[in-house]
Amino acid sequence: MAAKSSAPVLLKKNSHMKTTTQYLLLVILLFLFPLTSHGQQTGQISGTVTSESGEPLIGVNILIENTSVGTATNINGEFHLEGLQSGSYTLRVSYVGYITSRRSVTVQAGQLSSMEIVLDRMLDMPGITLIGQQPDRLERVPGSAAIVTEQQIQTVAPVSGHEVFRRVAGIHAVEEEGLGLRANIGVRGLDPSKSRSVLMLEDGIPVALAPYGEPEMYYTPSMDRMSGIEVVKGSGSILFGPQTFGGVVNYITADPPPFPTTDIHLRGGEGGYFVGRLGYGTTVGNTGIQATYLRRQGNEVGLLDFGLHDLTGKVKMVLSDRSVAGIKLGLYDEASNSTYVGLTQQMYDGGQFDFTHLAPDDILNIRRYSVSFSHDFFINEDATLRTTAYGYTTTRNWSRQDFDTVFDPDREYVRIVGDESTPGGAIFFRDGTGNRNRQFEVLGVEPRFSLNYDLAGMNQELDAGVRLLYERAFEQRIDGDTQSPQSGVLRDDEIRTGYAFSAYLQNRFNLTSRFSVTPGLRMEYFDYERDIRRLGNQPQDIVSTDTVTELIPGLGFNYRAFEGVAFYGGVNRGFGPPRVKDAISPLGISEELDAELSWNYELGTRARLTRGVDLELTGFYMDFSNQIIPVAEAAGGAGAPGASLTNGGATEHLGLEATLNLDFQQMLSTQWGINLSTAATIVRAEFSEDRFVQSGGETVNVKGNTTPYAPEILVSSDLNIVAPFGLGLSLTGTYIGDQFGDVLNTTDGSLDGRSGQIPAYFVLDARASYELPMLSQASVSLSAKNLLDERYIVSRRPQGIRVGLPRFISAGVDFSF
Repeated sequence: MAAKSSAPVLLKKNSHMKTTTQYLLLVILLFLFPLTSHGQQTGQISGTVTSESGEPLIGVNILIENTSVGTATNINGEFHLEGLQSGSYTLRVSYVGYITSRRSVTVQAGQLSSMEIVLDRMLDMPGITLIGQQPDRLERVPGSAAIVTEQQIQTVAPVSGHEVFRRVAGIHAVEEEGLGLRANIGVRGLDPSKSRSVLMLEDGIPVALAPYGEPEMYYTPSMDRMSGIEVVKGSGSILFGPQTFGGVVNYITADPPPFPTTDIHLRGGEGGYFVGRLGYGTTVGNTGIQATYLRRQGNEVGLLDFGLHDLTGKVKMVLSDRSVAGIKLGLYDEASNSTYVGLTQQMYDGGQFDFTHLAPDDILNIRRYSVSFSHDFFINEDATLRTTAYGYTTTRNWSRQDFDTVFDPDREYVRIVGDESTPGGAIFFRDGTGNRNRQFEVLGVEPRFSLNYDLAGMNQELDAGVRLLYERAFEQRIDGDTQSPQSGVLRDDEIRTGYAFSAYLQNRFNLTSRFSVTPGLRMEYFDYERDIRRLGNQPQDIVSTDTVTELIPGLGFNYRAFEGVAFYGGVNRGFGPPRVKDAISPLGISEELDAELSWNYELGTRARLTRGVDLELTGFYMDFSNQIIPVAEAAGGAGAPGASLTNGGATEHLGLEATLNLDFQQMLSTQWGINLSTAATIVRAEFSEDRFVQSGGETVNVKGNTTPYAPEILVSSDLNIVAPFGLGLSLTGTYIGDQFGDVLNTTDGSLDGRSGQIPAYFVLDARASYELPMLSQASVSLSAKNLLDERYIVSRRPQGIRVGLPRFISAGVDFSF
């Protein structure tokens, strides 16, 4: 038996919440103090922004260049800027779908400068969006929805994309390795494991390994190259699919700009952490291009050694005044020492192995190629046919060393980490590896028709479309040893194939100018096959098929009571197809694993309470007749060859989401940009009917227990302050409430660390930035994640305790020209 090896790490004692509050109050007071001194008389700018046809444009962004001072046009296309010092300014006027305009204006003390601005229309890059990017679009959504802008992403300066998702109420984003390479997103109390309950898109295209048969996010789009995020959680999600119960997330990438634009982003931090992004785009004649290259790497960031290349390119071609086409290409290549192995409870309590590389020889390689083609044909001003075709391949090869958390005298171990004399105090590594190699291919085509029409004196908006999708997964398990970990004996070999057809129809009835009702219907059909060619080192010839068909109705409403205040609500059927390898057993027998089904209800309001004060409040209830509780290795299960998911039974999710945004710049009419936003969620997710599980030789009814990884309280609050001279400060506080790692709601941690309670924790992040006055659109920044160096458990998955990233410092520079 080899001698044990360990790398003790000295841990700092947790700081008290009171200290955090004192820091926050001190910083706020220091930055707000200058606002009390207004000695000089100032001038004002007001104006209107219209289209070429004279129509007022709502929500146009008005920004004074080289400052943080800006506003947006109101429902009449009007804008107003005040508190400006005398001098000459350049206004940057931008709006989605229109060419950006720059206008010079001179401000004099005590006087009002008026202007009229007309924006020229620009044909957008064709692509599917959930909401659209115009600010007023949120008022029309028949349900809960959110937009995270590019500016907000830059303010967060995320090391992990999960930091951005926590800004959205209702989302629980769980770290796996601290860098967001694997998205684990749960919505409204749903299990976050590999985001399998959420439909994940990039520019409207699915990104999961196999959208129907294996919707896990082993590949996750890099947040560093995103220009925005859309989230829809209400009845509007039936326009997309197949998953309709956990909401839809759409990553948005940059489109070709109208003018030559180069942007450079560089960031470095501890542990050899480096992010470099280079982007260039332009439009020449009727053709626009945008290319972005991203490099991320780290030698020892928390537990991870990794490197990835991420290259994307877009081409937009205006074929005529009624036709525009787009092509998007993507290449992603990642190598890391990601592992399933986590700490045992005893190792975590001892505090010596938080960031010890337990399985340093584990290797995960991910490579993805993608291409999509989109075309918009404008039949007339009211009718559009949008066609999207796409294909991608993903290779996910993972070599992991075999191990035990309990000593087995009949086995020989090559390495031991921890204290083997204490029960649960060590992990015993064997001279064997399992290579879980998977390759996926996906093809899809989706024509979508949109029509704005009048019928019986009533304005209506129709969206209808169909989608054909093919997916195939090749999976092999190769057993090797530590000397040649990525080769060996073929143990398992199978192919899983799926063919899907879906159709949807949604019609918005604008009953009045303020009240609309939106019914919709989606149909999903999935035909899948499992072809097992080798199992447990034995040749097999097992082929089995099955099908799933479901009608998914939805109904939403939106009532704009008066300007700035809207009420919305809806009900929709939640649906998620079963994973193919779970629905058909290794013996080729259909497990009769039902699709995940629920009825989802929500009611809320979206209101501007007063100038600079915005509130969104949503109550929701989700009633699952059958929620699948994952038991795959990735979700902390056994993952044995014969293990399958089981019908999890009935669950109920009842809760309240709130988003409050305070824009002190508007409220105080100051040149200081001060914004405080908070996203909060309260949810109770529990098993609502009898469900019996085995525990310690006994049968236990878990009815009334909380579902795993469903904290009752989630709060994320951001304070952003930008001074007129370009200095900015951002503070983000995140609170995650208590949660359980298993259906039994075990309080004490198990010996192997995989079950037990995950205590509540609070993390404070900070960022300072400065816009360089001598350069246009150039800035430097300094970021601190987990500023107070809190020690906390983020997860007990996949196979043991994961500790949150310790204090992490990084610095960056951004240029755009």
